[in-house]
Amino acid sequence: MPGPLVVRASVVVPEAELRWRFSRSSGPGGQGVNTTDSRVELGFDLAATTAIPPELKARALDRLAPRLSGGVLTIAASEHRSQLRNREAAAARLAQVLREAMAPPPARRRGLPVA
Repeated sequence: MPGPLVVRASVVVPEAELRWRFSRSSGPGGQGVNTTDSRVELGFDLAATTAIPPELKARALDRLAPRLSGGVLTIAASEHRSQLRNREAAAARLAQVLREAMAPPPARRRGLPVA
């Protein structure tokens, strides 16, 4: 799973800006769950990144403000038994969250005039 995270064609987050943490996961896995660090937390410092253009970064910071802690967006994944699959799930989820946060606002549709 090493390598840059492609959010969209014009936005690619380098691997150096991603922070991975691993811990023991709860859930299925039998006794192996007690010894395997399969839970993944992926941190991305949205406030300090240079990989996102300024106008998209400002939009993402505004939309994701409730989810940020000190400018850092954290995504956790523990739905799979293997660390590799959880890493892939966390990276895909981070890309999706950033894609949605950077999307342009919907065009305003004029309503009917008030009579």
